[in-house]
Amino acid sequence: MSALGKSSIEEIRARFDGDVERFSNLETGQSATVDAGVCMELVARAAAAATPGATHALDVGCGAGNYSLKLRQHLPNVRFTLVDLSQPMLDRALRRLGSAVESAVAGDIRSLEFEAGSFDVILAAAVLHHLRTDREWEQAIGNFHRWLKPGGGLWIFDLVDHEDPAVRKLIWDRYGHYLETMGGAVHREKVFAYIEREDTPKPLTYQLELLCRAGFDRIDVLHKNSCFAAFGAVKASVVTA
Repeated sequence: MSALGKSSIEEIRARFDGDVERFSNLETGQSATVDAGVCMELVARAAAAATPGATHALDVGCGAGNYSLKLRQHLPNVRFTLVDLSQPMLDRALRRLGSAVESAVAGDIRSLEFEAGSFDVILAAAVLHHLRTDREWEQAIGNFHRWLKPGGGLWIFDLVDHEDPAVRKLIWDRYGHYLETMGGAVHREKVFAYIEREDTPKPLTYQLELLCRAGFDRIDVLHKNSCFAAFGAVKASVVTA
């Protein structure tokens, strides 16, 4: 376990290595995620609408490649750099995306580096909630801003927390009822235990403020339901000193 009592990178990697099939449904996404299919489509459409001439995309925590596949439906000429902790996930994404992939890296986004202005689009789906500290969050969002070309967009779908404790309880109770409809109380407790062990989500408000501080120009919330949100931001087309 990590110093914060959460799963280590090695433990997270091992879990994803054995969970490729569950992350490979292009139509529905993960079954435990509220509105996953809707958000996948919204993120892809928003990325294509905001940066219609995009040719290079970075998919952070790409998993089996669902979000890249969706984006390619709307930007058929875009080429991808894929990053994921899990080599089996990367292998599945590579098979599905084929020649659209320029490079693939098995690693932790916190320790990777790309040239400034490398990408037109960055996708980050169900990955940022693994960041642990404010410094890691600030570094990741700052890097994304720097790695984007002027006019490029960062698009995120993720588990989110809530600012007010009473609202947090309300939302998590609602999510618990959703999980019960899928597999009863046992399934609910299994998912909640996994989240408690592995995830450290931040409120949507925190993340939107962080995007502002990093220098993003246009910030939009695409969708929020329960403890999941899809949102994004565009880097200014003209970067001032």
